[in-house]
Amino acid sequence: FILSANYYSISRVMIPNLVDNMKKKSPKERFLLVIGLLFFLVYLVLGLAVIFWKELPLAMEFKYRIALGVLLIVYSIIRFQRFYNSNK
Repeated sequence: FILSANYYSISRVMIPNLVDNMKKKSPKERFLLVIGLLFFLVYLVLGLAVIFWKELPLAMEFKYRIALGVLLIVYSIIRFQRFYNSNK
């Protein structure tokens, strides 16, 4: 139930608000919005790749790869939170 409530909140509230905010912004602000979302996704995917991609050419022990991956994922979450708060 909690998961479905969160999904409802994201799909019905957050996404339309993001679209409305995007329509109100100047082209420069829209560009920065897209770049902010892009880098959030880059850090998130990079963190997941470091953790789960076995053939990634990094000469690190597995525990350090997990630490680096978690650090990248946490950083992406912090970036998204700052991004979301700045676009309210």
